[in-house]
Amino acid sequence: MQRVIENASTIDRLSSRPDGWRRTQWANGAFETAYRPMTSIVEGRILSPNHLIMATLSGGAERHEISADGGHRYDGPDLPSTVSFLPAGCERRLRLHNVAWRWAAIALDPAKISAIAGASIEGLGPLSGSEDSFVWNMLAEFERVDALEGGLDAIYCDTMSLALVVYLARRYGGARVNDTSIKLPAWRLRRVTEFIDAHLSATIRIADLADLAQLSEGHFHRAFRAATGQTPLAFVHARRVAMAKQLLASSKLSVAQMALRVGFLSPAHFARVFRSMTGQSPSQYRRSFHL
Repeated sequence: MQRVIENASTIDRLSSRPDGWRRTQWANGAFETAYRPMTSIVEGRILSPNHLIMATLSGGAERHEISADGGHRYDGPDLPSTVSFLPAGCERRLRLHNVAWRWAAIALDPAKISAIAGASIEGLGPLSGSEDSFVWNMLAEFERVDALEGGLDAIYCDTMSLALVVYLARRYGGARVNDTSIKLPAWRLRRVTEFIDAHLSATIRIADLADLAQLSEGHFHRAFRAATGQTPLAFVHARRVAMAKQLLASSKLSVAQMALRVGFLSPAHFARVFRSMTGQSPSQYRRSFHL
């Protein structure tokens, strides 16, 4: 089942729809909440052009299996006060076992929120399964006010979400407000890029790249972007698409086989990333070589 959130372009494909879904939108973001009665299995994916900050307000899941672009993985229980962060443009695949919960999420426009917050979470990678009372209480308060007043005031939403962005930048990004990133030294950048090129067909975890650079994940994201102008995930995607273009010009592998060869678990995800970077589908690109 697919649900497209109007005006937010968030797409989730879940095997069953939650109940009691409510949504409030303002200029720089949106708030959502819903609940789910006991369900044995829920699976699907989430992808958004906005940053998504999510929290389990009550209930939970016996097991929450998550994988996200860039190699992020989580496999464990989902408990009240568990929070997650999904960067804009990063796809999350999920599978929930024995889930009954109420959840809430805030979607924030990356460009708008960074411009007015004085802090950026652009370099922050996916987070899953973290217990964070600050984020949980903030989303719980959004839900309480929304239920009590039948909506949310835009000024209230901006004020609260700006505080949330600054907190996330400090807490998980290791950044200071208005801090400038330090470029990754050339030798560390070379070590990371050589590793990426050697492992394009395998899972590449941001944590492993950070270890190679001898930096924390948050520092690595900022330093890598300062050095290359791209996030690590965007850089990996670009390298994989470049490899795919070479193979498409000389190989008769199917698109599904090609996706696996260049490190994408999903042919659909491969095709979407390829089109976003080239303006063509893999099949259209191949036809230009008369293969």
